[in-house]
Amino acid sequence: MAKRNNDNQSIEDILKEFVQTNNLETGLNKVNVREAWANLMGNGVNNYTTAIELKNETLYVQLSSSVLREELSYGNEKIVKMLNESVGKEIVKKLVLR
Repeated sequence: MAKRNNDNQSIEDILKEFVQTNNLETGLNKVNVREAWANLMGNGVNNYTTAIELKNETLYVQLSSSVLREELSYGNEKIVKMLNESVGKEIVKKLVLR
């Protein structure tokens, strides 16, 4: 059984330490980016989004509408910037629309 510390720590610090020791940050980043995409893009784009995957700082988004894919490709850099601002750190460096 782990020894108990008598030092007072905030829950935020304890959770950050837990995430770091168990290497959970990449998985949490994937979830956070998916949620940010859903919130930023709204129902119109989410209805045509079939898959979202984060690999090595590249976000792959699969869309079922070629017209929407072309339209979103024009604002590629702006979307990446908005996603990173929403998550609070720079996770996505490149966006690939499929």
